[in-house]
Amino acid sequence: MNMLWSKKIEQETAGSVKRISSGPYQKVWAVGGGKGGVGKSLIAANLGIMLARQADKVVLVDLDLGGANLHTCLGVELPQYTLSDFIDRHVDSLEELIVPTPIKNLGLISGAQDILDIANIKYAQKQRFLTKLTSLEADYIILDLGAGTTFNTLDFFLAADLGMITLVPEPTSIENVYRFIKSAFYRRLKNLESTMHIKKMIDNIMNQRVENGVHTPADLLNQIEATDPIVGQKIKEEMMKFNPKLIINMVRSQTDIELGYAVSSVCRKYFGIDTELLGYIEYDNLVWQSVRKKTPLLIEFPNSKLVSNFNKIFRRLLDPDVKFIKEI
Repeated sequence: MNMLWSKKIEQETAGSVKRISSGPYQKVWAVGGGKGGVGKSLIAANLGIMLARQADKVVLVDLDLGGANLHTCLGVELPQYTLSDFIDRHVDSLEELIVPTPIKNLGLISGAQDILDIANIKYAQKQRFLTKLTSLEADYIILDLGAGTTFNTLDFFLAADLGMITLVPEPTSIENVYRFIKSAFYRRLKNLESTMHIKKMIDNIMNQRVENGVHTPADLLNQIEATDPIVGQKIKEEMMKFNPKLIINMVRSQTDIELGYAVSSVCRKYFGIDTELLGYIEYDNLVWQSVRKKTPLLIEFPNSKLVSNFNKIFRRLLDPDVKFIKEI
């Protein structure tokens, strides 16, 4: 039976954004990246389907504010109510925005539409959203983020339990991934600086960075520890919690996969953080075919090699002990 699948930021008020405090069984995943068109929605949608097939209640949230299209990837018509209605307080609960998808156990909260300044939501609006997000009755929440390094995008990424960064093996994408990681790193450090009252210390270090030998973010963390070992150790421990995962999309060769290891190595040396390569998705015309049909890849082409790629990423997400295997 043939099933028809219907379907820039201003500077904001200063203040730190707290990490989401999810319930004992709830996990919040964020899919981000420094560049548009690298497959964030593809990854978010298909990982959501995989989670839902395990009988978990899953909610996908399209946070590409002003350019939401996750509903199209899922074959769902644009919902009547979106995040615009929540931000404008036309609805009070995010539960009211969840629409069912053709996949059992998978719901969708669509991104904002039709409001020109919606991507520039203010700090208080963002905090209200993040607070309400944890009240959702769901085992998993997946945030599909917009491109770029706006404060909103970085804060949504940093607020999640687990952050994934998507890149493609192109110079512009790799450059944007480094920019995204660097921006997220300093955004997290800025939040710690505010909550731990260490701004004066960091300003003094940076004002004498040449004398202190501070050339990289990792050097900065080491110098903070040298200045105040107790505070420095605590800062390092908190920054170590920032360990985004990498997924390479549109892979054509072994060389493309090696780029993931190169990015991980640079992040370890430059930032002093562990940026793990989760896996890769091979280049295949089946992707755009599924998008044209408005049908998720896992549904339209269940026996494709791309689904095998997703399965390996999915197993590593659920079990970190599963080893990464290069098979291209």
